[in-house]
Amino acid sequence: MTIREKIACLGAGRMGRGIAVVFAYAGHDVALVDFKPRSEADFQKLAGEAMAEVERTLATLAKLGLFDASAAKTIAARVHVVPQAGAQAAFSLADVIFEGVPEVLDLKREALKQCAELAGPKPIIASTTSTILVDDLSDAVPHPERFLNAHWLNPAYLVPLVELSPGKHTDPAVTAKLKALLEHIGKVPVVCAARPGYIVPRIQALAMNEAARMVEEGVATPEELDKAIKYGFGFRFAVLGLLEFIDWGGGDILFYASRYLTKALDSDRYAAPEIIEKNMREGHIGLTTRKGFLDYENLDLDAYRAERLKSFVGMLGFLDLVKPPVLEKE
Repeated sequence: MTIREKIACLGAGRMGRGIAVVFAYAGHDVALVDFKPRSEADFQKLAGEAMAEVERTLATLAKLGLFDASAAKTIAARVHVVPQAGAQAAFSLADVIFEGVPEVLDLKREALKQCAELAGPKPIIASTTSTILVDDLSDAVPHPERFLNAHWLNPAYLVPLVELSPGKHTDPAVTAKLKALLEHIGKVPVVCAARPGYIVPRIQALAMNEAARMVEEGVATPEELDKAIKYGFGFRFAVLGLLEFIDWGGGDILFYASRYLTKALDSDRYAAPEIIEKNMREGHIGLTTRKGFLDYENLDLDAYRAERLKSFVGMLGFLDLVKPPVLEKE
């Protein structure tokens, strides 16, 4: 029998419930710890609501074809809602604790401090904050070398990405261990520096504001704009990363397009960063020079292009847009 890590969630709200589903699905026992003092009746009400949401989520995933519905009860039984009185036992037995209390700095710091003291020095503790930097929290945690941020994207039980942000005190071995655990359960963790917005929220904030601005300017209707995003922007970036796409088309294209848009729209928000200018000066513009943001020096470019084009065809199939060729004469 495989020994799986025990997981605890600090907070029994929406984020904790989503993470509980992820780990229970992967075979882990999860303690969903309600960290608020409540009467027994109030706790039973909350516990019932939490488990009902876990069960509804699993039922939805089963209906979507991820697993046979007969397994839902087995998976849900791995999740246990624990009252505040049982927090010490739950935290001290856990290998990894995910904090998911509301996005209020003082509230998080106090909850993390209490949690860490109850847990002892061994469990990895990860905040799931979407806004607060790791080192604004880490000094509240005894033994901060075992603390980092793990930003999940909602819905946590479906979106593969988890952004790991270690702090200045985080032991690199702790980051590696949590990354390996997430990969083992089917997630795709990435490690990023402690900067506001992490990776995806920072990029998507720019994109979402620009889309809203284009509607405001009358460039297109919301319906037409979203169609362009789904079948153009989203289609390409589901296969190619943003930086890989720069290399695919050529960094010189972005360089000149940035200059044109900055002047035509009279806005510095389109100005290229220094790294684009630097790549142009050094001739690192992508596939044509075999070096851009990524290194293609020892890559079979024909095979690489064929593999990416195959993925694009797969996207067409997913979108039900594959059409047979017209062979009859006009």
